[in-house]
Amino acid sequence: MMLPIPVTSIFKERVIRMPPPVNPTFASLRKDPVLLLGLGFGSGLSPFAPGTAGTVVALLFVPLLALLSTGPLFAVLLVASLAGIYICGHSANKLGAKDPSSIVWDEFVGLWIALAGFPVSSFWLVSGFVVFRCFDILKPWPISVLDRKVPGGVGIMLDDILAGVMTWVVLHLIAIIFGLSV
Repeated sequence: MMLPIPVTSIFKERVIRMPPPVNPTFASLRKDPVLLLGLGFGSGLSPFAPGTAGTVVALLFVPLLALLSTGPLFAVLLVASLAGIYICGHSANKLGAKDPSSIVWDEFVGLWIALAGFPVSSFWLVSGFVVFRCFDILKPWPISVLDRKVPGGVGIMLDDILAGVMTWVVLHLIAIIFGLSV
């Protein structure tokens, strides 16, 4: 049985039929590489705070991203964001839910945006992690609007991308106020 989920676009309203909700396992992730990415290499299967677990795993990739100069880093973040629309949309459809908490690819990309260009040090990693999680959990305006109003993979990605950008700005303000080098 398919569950109807209304999706509003600027052109018309339509109903997308989604499969019934499923509980993924590590075995199911091995069979579907897109779902593996969507669930953050399995970190989204955490029974407690999957978004936080996904963000912790995303931190592991930050030192690799820090090796890139500005142009290639921007390209990787752009590709990860655009691919994330498909990854998150596919994962949500596969799981039969609008925005299941087990999908954490959006946290990966949001955190990578938040820490883009910052030194890989415990201060910046912890600060970026804490500020990003606060924005992602509390969803202040305009993040909350995007989270509620934008459907599908775009909506899943967009609120975390904005949380990442807002975190990046806050971290830069901290650097300026306290005279820290970035």
